[in-house]
Amino acid sequence: MTKSLLLLGGARSGKSRFAQQLAEASGRSPVLIATAEALDEEMADRITSHAASRGERWTLIEEPVALTAVLGREARADRILVIDCLTLWLSKLILEKADVAGAARELAGSIGALAGPVIFVSNEVGLGIVPENVLARRFRDEQGRLNQAMAAACEAVVLVTAGLPLCLKPSPGARIFF
Repeated sequence: MTKSLLLLGGARSGKSRFAQQLAEASGRSPVLIATAEALDEEMADRITSHAASRGERWTLIEEPVALTAVLGREARADRILVIDCLTLWLSKLILEKADVAGAARELAGSIGALAGPVIFVSNEVGLGIVPENVLARRFRDEQGRLNQAMAAACEAVVLVTAGLPLCLKPSPGARIFF
């Protein structure tokens, strides 16, 4: 049984939908740990749309920053946690001028001790052009480092492109079960 999964993909690649499908098929109580904040109308609409697609079976926990603490508190064998998404969590840390590297190490280091399965959703942002400004380049670099740390710490890694999952770890073609 897989205990930790990192789902990577571009924007609107289907990674959140795939995470939801895996969680619902697991037979466990699904819990979404949402890192997004409705700071504008467009983001509020996205959050509403995601909530509508989940339904009442899901428990929602909103936490934009203290992700490691929430995971430790909420992970249980009878639940499956979906963290959606690490990209927004990282953005918040960068904007708050937090210790990004330390937070990433702490998060990745906590995975092995969690009491139940978890799915992390994160954007792959390093496949495009080089950003034109310092903040955007820093974000791209930090996201790449975070994804590498999470991929090393998680038992399984899946890349989702155009709604199609490709298993990268433990090996291509493997099936992920919770």
